[in-house]
Amino acid sequence: MSINKTSIFRFFKRLLIFFFASTLLTVIIYIFINPPLTPLMLIRSTSQLFSGDDLKLKKEWVKIESISPNLIKAVIASEDNNFTDHWGFDFEAIKKANELNKKGGKLRGASTISQQTAKNVFLWPDRTWVRKGFEVYFTGLIELFWTKKRIMEVYLNVIEMGDGIYGAEMASQYYFKKSAKDLSPSEAALIASILPNPRKWHADNPNSYIKRKQH
Repeated sequence: MSINKTSIFRFFKRLLIFFFASTLLTVIIYIFINPPLTPLMLIRSTSQLFSGDDLKLKKEWVKIESISPNLIKAVIASEDNNFTDHWGFDFEAIKKANELNKKGGKLRGASTISQQTAKNVFLWPDRTWVRKGFEVYFTGLIELFWTKKRIMEVYLNVIEMGDGIYGAEMASQYYFKKSAKDLSPSEAALIASILPNPRKWHADNPNSYIKRKQH
């Protein structure tokens, strides 16, 4: 049975058109509608269920106006100093990270808040080049269609901030028993300090490393 190359070409052409159309539509929809779940939330929940653990999925969406400016400043200082100035990628930070990584030791990343938002909302946690390629694509889309305010709002509502804890409001309630709008500068700095590994570090019981990072 011979393979019809024309049919194969048409199939992949339609597949690409569907991919670009569906992803573009989703990005535009998320301007107005909040993402209900993220791939990471689904992966974590599925893993808990299969391992027989209790389901841990605590999240509560709040508007950015209900999140303390202290936390917004803290995550920018911790994760992406040039968030308001770049178009999704901080090439100077990437250059510095590459230079440091060449010297050995712990690998350093240079993902911006926009990149992290694109990864959290649309993609799976992985370090392959394929996933990074999709991350670049989705980062470009959200920078094109979303405002910086919307990117920050989505970021602070979906990011993992503890074991089964997602978003600023739940993290604030869990660690400090208060709303995210009431976080003090020191409390906000503690939450921002644990973001690289929120299931290992705890804002309510920081070790010496997290305390140094907080200051």
